[in-house]
Amino acid sequence: MAQQQTFARLPPSGIKVIIVGAGFAGLCAAIECDRKGHSVVLLEKVADLKPLGDIISFAANSGRIFERWEGVVEALEPIIHKSEGLNFHSWEGEFMTRQIWDPEAKYGRKINGHRAEIHEAVYLHAKARGIDIRLDQNVTDYFENDDHAGVVSNGETLTADCVVAAEGVKSKGRKIVLGYEDRPKASGYAVFRAWMKTDELAKSPSTKWFCHGDTHNGWMGEDKHFLVASIKNGTELSWVLTHKDDGDIDEDWSFPGQIDDVLKCIDSWDPVLKELVKATPPDRLHDYKLVFRDPLPTFISPKARIALIGDAAHPFLPTSIQGASQSMEDGVALAITLEKSGRDNVQQGIRAYEAVRYERVHRAQMTGVTTREQWHKADWTKIRADPKSLHLRREPWLLDFDQESHTYAVFDETVAKLKEKEKEDVAAAAPVAVEDAGSEKVTAAPRVMATELLGVSQA
Repeated sequence: MAQQQTFARLPPSGIKVIIVGAGFAGLCAAIECDRKGHSVVLLEKVADLKPLGDIISFAANSGRIFERWEGVVEALEPIIHKSEGLNFHSWEGEFMTRQIWDPEAKYGRKINGHRAEIHEAVYLHAKARGIDIRLDQNVTDYFENDDHAGVVSNGETLTADCVVAAEGVKSKGRKIVLGYEDRPKASGYAVFRAWMKTDELAKSPSTKWFCHGDTHNGWMGEDKHFLVASIKNGTELSWVLTHKDDGDIDEDWSFPGQIDDVLKCIDSWDPVLKELVKATPPDRLHDYKLVFRDPLPTFISPKARIALIGDAAHPFLPTSIQGASQSMEDGVALAITLEKSGRDNVQQGIRAYEAVRYERVHRAQMTGVTTREQWHKADWTKIRADPKSLHLRREPWLLDFDQESHTYAVFDETVAKLKEKEKEDVAAAAPVAVEDAGSEKVTAAPRVMATELLGVSQA
């Protein structure tokens, strides 16, 4: 008989949390809240949790989060990408440089692999912990008052001390936070992406080299880049082509991709890429349109009982290679700020979560734009003089970071600043006595404070 797994968990906090969305953001928040002793209900829209998709990347700053979850890294080890570096080529196929990952190994573990397989390992861990996960839930409304928050799901009203909206950019929680429906903007870009077995590639002299172990290669050109990663000792492969697009749609959306459309997009590119695209099973090709939203001025609701996390709070471009990692950091920070605040101060915990995360996550968001421009707008005369200018910027402030230890370290200072700001806001809103020409006391209008715009300037 197998020994039952035991899990590290703080004593019960008495705090009840409802989390909406069982993607990586929601699952991480649920696991971390459970680790900190909070009671969790996790609601997910789908009835059968089988996420689709292809490759997903978690950098070192989130790798250390995985390592705290008993048994998860061991479950992931056989299925994750193990290449030692990324080879850069020009769009015509000229090898330019190789970026080795060894220098950043000191920051922690990277975890890259198929989204569905990694998601399944995390989901099974959440279930093993005994977290109350409810599938086939249609959340139609969020609400809050001074004492609690809640949702309406499948017509049933559920309440808790706080609610976490983690179901992505279309989250209904965004409206109660913002006070209005925000509309996305066209990014001007789209992504063709595929995940496939390499059996057919192994038969061709021009593509069989993709099948020799775990490899990672990129081709860069004007307004396009093409990334190819083989995994599981070269038996499976994913490729992603980011390109200009004039699609006019309301939201990020995935459509069946067309081989001919991809070939037209890379008509003057390296022939090996054309062979790769032609060998892609049509049912494994997806056309993903990218839109974006302006940075939010806040991640929390007016009464601080509802918090947005992950893409619901801060959608990332794929070129950031940080979207999933930052959503995990959100869950870690929120679980700790609730723990440290306690059940009688849940609203303080929600406000502290935002204060801890806001500046860092928006700074990380910008890396998606800078990386894309670095590759798409490259001066190839300068690149040939300095090929390493193509390398991804792997900065310590982003990767050498432990959200758990950081949140504990800054919590007291963060709460002190929040309380001071609250005092200032109260004073600013109070009537001010002034003297008129006759020296009689009259009441002046309150001083206007643009506190709502603080987050916009930080972004």
